Amino acid sequence: MNGSSNPGRRRRRVAVDAAMVFVIILLMTQMWLLTATLESYLAGHKDAAFPGLLMSAGIFAVCAWLYRLVVRLDRLPEAPHDRSAAGPWRVGADARTDR
Repeated sequence: MNGSSNPGRRRRRVAVDAAMVFVIILLMTQMWLLTATLESYLAGHKDAAFPGLLMSAGIFAVCAWLYRLVVRLDRLPEAPHDRSAAGPWRVGADARTDR
């Protein structure tokens, strides 16, 4: 089924999957940062709150950039591909008669 897919669509799917993995890793890091910063702040180390805020804002900015990248990739027009090849939703001879 994946062998007959459009190569441009396949490349975009890989890019979206990679962006999603990066977002998941960044969000896990941000949750750890929030926990560590809040624990430090509640322990009386008030000087750790501002660097934690800056790092969290940086992680948020990277996640927002990745989201914009995925939206931009999603809006790219489909590249024309070989109409004679059967797509995943077409079967056998029916694919060649539907031009």
